[in-house]
Amino acid sequence: MKKSTFLLSIALLCLVASSCGSVKSLYDKYEPNTHIPGDVMGLNTIDTLSANVPTPVSWREFFTDPLLQQLIDTALVRNTDLNSARIAIKQSEKSLEMSKKLILPSLFFSPSGGIANFASNTSKTYNVPLQANWDMGSIGSYTNKKRAAQAVMLQNQAREEEIRANLISTVAQQYCLLQLLDRQLDILIQTDSLWGVSLETQKVLWENGLVYSTAVNQLEASCLSVKTQIVDAKRNLKAVENAICSLLAIPPQHIERAPWGSYVMPQIALNEISAQMLLHRPDVRLADHVMEEAFYNMQTARSAFYPGLSLSGTLGWTNNAGGAIVNPGKILTSIMASIAQPIFARGQLKGNLEIAKLTQENVRNHYVQTVIDAGNQVNEALADCQAARDKYGYYHRQVEVLHDAYNGTHELMDNGKATYLEVLTAQESLLSAQLNEATNMHDAAMAVIALYIALGGATQ
Repeated sequence: MKKSTFLLSIALLCLVASSCGSVKSLYDKYEPNTHIPGDVMGLNTIDTLSANVPTPVSWREFFTDPLLQQLIDTALVRNTDLNSARIAIKQSEKSLEMSKKLILPSLFFSPSGGIANFASNTSKTYNVPLQANWDMGSIGSYTNKKRAAQAVMLQNQAREEEIRANLISTVAQQYCLLQLLDRQLDILIQTDSLWGVSLETQKVLWENGLVYSTAVNQLEASCLSVKTQIVDAKRNLKAVENAICSLLAIPPQHIERAPWGSYVMPQIALNEISAQMLLHRPDVRLADHVMEEAFYNMQTARSAFYPGLSLSGTLGWTNNAGGAIVNPGKILTSIMASIAQPIFARGQLKGNLEIAKLTQENVRNHYVQTVIDAGNQVNEALADCQAARDKYGYYHRQVEVLHDAYNGTHELMDNGKATYLEVLTAQESLLSAQLNEATNMHDAAMAVIALYIALGGATQ
């Protein structure tokens, strides 16, 4: 018996020793991705050889409007989605803390006792043991599980930063939309006033028989159209204010904002843009941490093929010989150690490893797509910035020209040298150009905000 046990031990040691060359790889650490292809943004001006990762400007330095900063600060404190993300971080921190303690032994206190009666003989027994179990698992299993839990916590941190970045961006966009609607409302109110004067002039001419009633009806219809647009603009303002209040988790109320044109959005210089800035994007870092988790899960699946060690022991008092209970009785001690080497597990171990490898390949593809999408977002934002900049001069000049045309046409009509249709056309063209100019300026601000966030704008 002793000889067979000795031979079994030697065989087990040989098995473990033969696998020591590959055991070391079970403790390999994941290497994070620190390089982004220079052409991912589609820009020839990007320095692909830059090894330094530029640090994005703080959002406070980018959004310098005090009223906007106050709204963002409130959102960062009260927003429910962001607070849920913070709770998820705390949960993952607890999971990580628990994973670090898996390697520790467990202790149990399980006293028991019994009374037996047979043929008028009473037997009383008891056990008061303190049991210890220490399951050290297979080689490298606990280490990889702990590292995978660490990666999950980093994922939740990246998700929280992604929500923060989107929240800052959304508040800034809604704030600029409020300013645009204020500007559109001002234009419509001014137009309503000017067109009202034209309408009164047409009424006087009609009363004196100088124009037909058709001219009065056409101009009045145009004035009524402007009044309905004023109502729509006011309603849109209320809707945007309510949307901001929802982001801030506060009841509906008026949102203070700076007047249109009082705040100029900072510009991002093209020569300061580097592909490496995408590493600051929370979604890119999140995808990288997902790959990290998959790497350690695969390591855990590989470790299941190696032996596992467990220890157990008992220390306490017992009186299992029957008779009267004595104190402290007899000391009970036991120690047991076991090593389990998987040989055949119905294909489960191999199947789990293959699934882990496929999962790792899948998340790697997701990371590549995330980087590509990030580059596309930067390219789109840059194109929007350029388009808005190119159209600005055209819109501005168009407003000037149409304003002169309106004034000239109105004077000609007063002198009987132009028809009401010419005046009506000039009025509507000027209004459309003014609204388009304001919209283009808003689009430029939206493009700059989108570019700032696409480049991994700092959330602190």
